[in-house]
Amino acid sequence: MLKYKSAVRELSAGYRYTTNNRMELLGAIVALETLKRPCQVILATDSRYVVDGISEGWAERWRANGWRRGKRGKALNPDLWTRLLDLVALHEVTFEWVRGHSGHPENERCDRFANEAAQGHDLPPDEVYEQASGTSQRF
Repeated sequence: MLKYKSAVRELSAGYRYTTNNRMELLGAIVALETLKRPCQVILATDSRYVVDGISEGWAERWRANGWRRGKRGKALNPDLWTRLLDLVALHEVTFEWVRGHSGHPENERCDRFANEAAQGHDLPPDEVYEQASGTSQRF
């Protein structure tokens, strides 16, 4: 959901097989990619993964280390983190964490969008995830 003054734009989509973290990242990415010029943005999400990945500098460190998380192995979702980092460099983004399922009206509405999209028929593949996880043969 994008809000500017009294204007609201709502977007949702899904993939047939993916992860919640990938969809949380993609939600932030699509919102920022929708903007037509560099903007000041407050990006509210209930995903600690997204907020901390940027605010704590995890994603920048993973990228600087060749998408490695130190001794803990490969960082997950480098394709999406790359896109998000590039967008954060373009816009002035403040990440704001909101507790999920706590009555935050916009977050509750986005949660409904996500659940409806996940139930959709004929969802496209998340090709990067399916190839990486070896699930593409299952469908």
